[in-house]
Amino acid sequence: MGLEDPNMVNAGDMNGSGNLMDFLDEPFPDVGTYEDFHTIDWLREKSRDTDRHRKITSKSKESIWEFIKSLLDAWSGWVVMLLIGLLAGTLAGVIDLAVDWMTDLKEGVCLSAFWYSHEQCCWTSNETTFDDRDKCPQWQKWSELLVNQSEGASAYILNYFLYIMWALCFAFLAVSLVRVFAPYACGSGIPEIKTILSGFIIRGYLGKWTLLIKTVTLVLVVSSGLSLGKEGPLVHVACCCGNFFSSLFSKYSKNEGKRREVLSAAAAAGVSVAFGAPIGGVLFSLEEVSYYFPLKTLWRSFFAALVAAFTLRSINPFGNSRLVLFYVEYHTPWYMAELFPFILLGVFGGLWGTLFIRCNIAWCRRRKTTRLGKYPVLEVIVITAITAIIAYPNPYTRRSTSELISELFNDCGALESSQLCDYINDPNMTRPVDDIPDRPAGPGVYTAMWQLALALVFKIVITIFTFGMKIPSGLFIPSMAVGAMAGRMVGIGVEQLAYHHHDWIIFRNWCRPGADCVTPGLYAMVGAAACLGGVTRMTVSLVVIMFELTGGLEYIVPLMAAAVTSKWVADAFGKEGIYEAHIHLNGYPFLDVKDEFTHRTLATDVMRPRRGEAPLSVLTQDSMTVEDVETLIKETDYNGFPVVVSKDSERLIGFAQRRELILAIKNARQRQDGVVSNSIVYFTEDPPELPPNSPHPLKLRRILNLSPFTVTDHTPMETVVDIFRKLGLRQCLVTRSGRLLGIITKKDVLRHMAQMANQDPESIMFN
Repeated sequence: MGLEDPNMVNAGDMNGSGNLMDFLDEPFPDVGTYEDFHTIDWLREKSRDTDRHRKITSKSKESIWEFIKSLLDAWSGWVVMLLIGLLAGTLAGVIDLAVDWMTDLKEGVCLSAFWYSHEQCCWTSNETTFDDRDKCPQWQKWSELLVNQSEGASAYILNYFLYIMWALCFAFLAVSLVRVFAPYACGSGIPEIKTILSGFIIRGYLGKWTLLIKTVTLVLVVSSGLSLGKEGPLVHVACCCGNFFSSLFSKYSKNEGKRREVLSAAAAAGVSVAFGAPIGGVLFSLEEVSYYFPLKTLWRSFFAALVAAFTLRSINPFGNSRLVLFYVEYHTPWYMAELFPFILLGVFGGLWGTLFIRCNIAWCRRRKTTRLGKYPVLEVIVITAITAIIAYPNPYTRRSTSELISELFNDCGALESSQLCDYINDPNMTRPVDDIPDRPAGPGVYTAMWQLALALVFKIVITIFTFGMKIPSGLFIPSMAVGAMAGRMVGIGVEQLAYHHHDWIIFRNWCRPGADCVTPGLYAMVGAAACLGGVTRMTVSLVVIMFELTGGLEYIVPLMAAAVTSKWVADAFGKEGIYEAHIHLNGYPFLDVKDEFTHRTLATDVMRPRRGEAPLSVLTQDSMTVEDVETLIKETDYNGFPVVVSKDSERLIGFAQRRELILAIKNARQRQDGVVSNSIVYFTEDPPELPPNSPHPLKLRRILNLSPFTVTDHTPMETVVDIFRKLGLRQCLVTRSGRLLGIITKKDVLRHMAQMANQDPESIMFN
C-alpha cells in the first residue's frame, strides 16, 4: 500500500489543512474480516461481492488476460464443487472400507490377508459353500487362532473378552485423539454447521486438523460398536473439505457470505455420500441446514452431490455396486389397509423422537453442569464397556448397526439364511423364487422376535447416553435402527395375522391363501423413516433420502404418511428437533427461520441503553482525537460504534466496526507520519478547520458504513425479528426523526425471544 504522491501533499498544505493522507484509499490487510465467535454482516458481504464482480467485469474488457481471469473467476465455483465432490466421495469410501475391516477385527482375522474383512476374506476363498457362506478356513475367530477351539464355553468367553478389549481400545484411541488434537471433532457437527451457515464464526471448526482427526476417529468409534452412526459426521467432514477448497480461491476466502454458499453445497455432498442419495442431500441442505440458499447454490449443490456420489460409486466400498449397505428392492405392492400400521409406526417414531430429545438434552445438560463433564475419557470408556458387554450375547446388537438395518430391510427370498427368514415351507411349493407366499413363522422367527425386542430396548436406552459424548457421533443410523426393529416386529405380526386369519374382512380383499401380501422389510423401512423424522423433524428430504436408499418409488405414500405423522406427534410435545435443541443447549446465537414471534412488543422495549443505563457509546464525526477513540475501545467491548454529528445533536452519520477502527489506527501509526495521540479523527469528506500548529488529522471515512440499517423506536419487534432473520443483520440502530436513540443487536433479539418464551435470557450467550 503506497502513500500518496508528495506533490499532492504540498497541495494540501496550501489549503492550511496540514499534511493529509487518506491512507485508507487502498485497503489494508484484515479489514472486512471478523473476530472468532462473532456474527458476519450478510448485507456488507453481499455488497462487497457485488463491487468485486463489477470491478472484474469492467476490467475484462481491457485485455485478453483480464478476460481469461474473469472466466476463471466465473468457473471457480464449479471447480470448488468438483473438488469437494471428489474429496468427500473418496473419504466416505475410505471410511466405509476401514469400518468394515475394523468391525470384523473385533471377532477374528483373515489369515490369507489380514486387511480383508470377513466377507472379502470368504469371497476370495475357493472352499466357501453357499450354505456356509460365512465360514471359510481363511477366516478364523480369535478363539480358533489363539486356543484352537471354535465351539464351547472357553472359546465363547475368549471371543467375548477380546470383543470388549478391541471395542475399548478403539474408543479410547478415538477420544484421546479428539481431546489432544481437535476438540471440535466431537459430536455430529450438524448443530454447529447450522449455526455457522447462519453467519456465526467458529474458527477452527472446519479446519484441516478437524478434518483429519474426525475422519480417523469416525472409523474408530463406529468400529467400536457404540450406538452411533457416521452419517451426521460425514456432513461435517464434507463441510471441512468445502472450507479447505474455498480458502484456495480469494473469491471465497475473503468473503464469508460466499464461503457459506460453498458450505451449503458441501453439506449436500456429505448427505449424498452418507446415504447414496444425491437429491436427498440437496433437499437436506435446503430444508435442514442452510440459512441462505440462492438458486445458484441449488445447482452447485446438485453438482457437488452428483460428483460425490459418482466418486463413491467408483470406489464401490460394499462390493454390491450400491452406494449404501442397506439397499433393497421389494416386489410386492402395498395395500390401503396397511396404511393403518404405517401410521401407527409414525406415532411410535414421533413418541420416540420426543423421548430421545428430552432425555438426551437432560443428560447433556447434566454433563455440562456437573463434574461428569470433567471426565470425558472415562465417560466414553464406561459407555463403550457397557455397550460391548450387553451387545455381544445378542446377535442383532453384536453386528454393526448398518448391517442390522440391512438385514431388517431385507425381503425374505428363497436363498436367505437369516433367522428372520426361518419360516415353515410348504413341501409342494412350486413358485418363482422371488414371489414366495406368506408362510407360518418357524422357531427361528420367534427367537428373532425376542432378540429384536431386547435389542430395541437396549438401543433406545444406550443411544440417549451415547449421543453428545466427546467423540464423533451421528444420530441417523441409531434412530433408523430403532425404527427398523420396531417396524420389522410389526411387519412380522401383520404378516402372521394375515396368514392365520385371511378370512377377516380387512384381509379378504387383498390377501388370498398362497399369496405374498405382506412384506415385513417394508415395515422396517417405514419405521426407520418415522423414527428418523421424529428425532430430526425432517419431512421432504427424509422421504426422498429413504426412497433413494431403497429404490422403491411406489412406497413413497407409506413413507410420507409415516414421516408426516411422526412430525405431527413430535411437534405436539415440542417444536424443536434434536439439532435445534443442541443449538439452544450450547447457547449459539441462532435465529431459527421456523420460529414464530407473535408478541406485541416494540423496538424501544428491546433496544439498549434502557432507562437508568449509561448513554450509548458513540463517536463524533470530527471532534474526537485518536486517544479518545482508543480509550473508548479499551473501556468497552462493543463490536462497533455509531458515528453522530455531535454529542448534542445526535444526528446519525454511520456506523464504524470496532475491529476496523483498531486496524485503521494501528496502520496509520505505522505507515503515516505525524499521526499522534492528539490527532483529530474525522469521518467527513473534508477535513475540519484546525489551528495552524495542530498535528495531522486522521481520515477514517473509508471504514465508515454510511448506510447502517435503522428502524424507528415504534417499529414492532415482529418486524425487527423478521428483518434480522431475512437480512442476516448483526445490529440495527434505533432512531426518531433522524436522532439516534439506541441499538439492537442479534443477541438482544435472541434474549428478548427467550424472555418472551419464559426461558432464561442469559442462556443465549455462547457457552
